[in-house]
Parts: sequence; structure tokens; C-alpha cells
Amino acid sequence: KDKPDFPFIVVSPQCPTNQSWSNEVLLGLLDEVIARHAVDTKRIYLTGLSMGGYGTWSLGLENPDRFAALAPVCGGGEFIRVLLASRTKAAALKTLGVWAFHGSKDPLVPPAESQRMVDLLLKADCQDVKVTFYPEAQHDSWTETYNNPELCEWFLKHARK
Repeated sequence: KDKPDFPFIVVSPQCPTNQSWSNEVLLGLLDEVIARHAVDTKRIYLTGLSMGGYGTWSLGLENPDRFAALAPVCGGGEFIRVLLASRTKAAALKTLGVWAFHGSKDPLVPPAESQRMVDLLLKADCQDVKVTFYPEAQHDSWTETYNNPELCEWFLKHARK
């Protein structure tokens, strides 16, 4: 309502206390949003911060065919997600846009976690993968990320075929 020209539907689930993200629950939520709203299913983007950054890597790499692009923020992921996706959903994985963000001075999640995931995707022949490190940022790398208008522009350049 405050920004009628904002070209996105934003859904921001919160993880229950003392739990971790469930890909099954999140996909159920996504399916419900798609059923109830005018969602362009070729332009679904996924982002999250901290534990949500881990969730972004997990959900996005397990289901690369469901998303046009991912923007994990100060999170990390599992090697096995990239390996399995490269074997079972290679075409979707190769065309998935990924822009990871991390604070270089993050004391909670090592910046190497984001770099490792980007390197794995590049080895899997993904075509549009990059990472941005904020030299002075600690764990809060999301403020700079989500205040950057280039992120929205970058998302909008991506669509599933």
C-alpha cells in the first residue's frame, strides 16, 4: 500500500523459536501464496538473512526449478545440495541466478561459507553467480544488502523459462 509501484509480493516467514527452517513447510507456504495471489511463477525470488540465509541456500538449491534467483545473506549451505541439484536438476541449477552477500568481519557465520557455496556453484557450471563482501560489515550485512536498489533490479533481470 505504501509503494504501489513496488513490483514484488513480499512474504517474510519467521522461523519458530528453537527450530530450523523446513523446506517442506516453506514450499507449502509458497504454494499457498501462489494459489491465493497473482504470482508470476517464472519470477519467484528467494532471499533470507542469517539462519534465513542458510534456508535460502537449502530451499533454493533443493528446488532450483522453482526460483528465478537467490540472494542468501550471511548464510552458508551444504555441499550435498549443490551435488544433488547438479545431478537431478542440472538445467535449472545452471540458469539459477545467485548473488550472495556477507560481511567480511562476520563473527557468527564465517564469510568463507558464502564463498564456498559460490565456488561450488561455479564448479557446477552455473552461469550467473556472484558474491559481495562488505569489508567493514559484521553479521549485519542485510541492512546494506536490502537498501541497495541494484538487488531489486538484479532480481527483475531473472525469470524461469
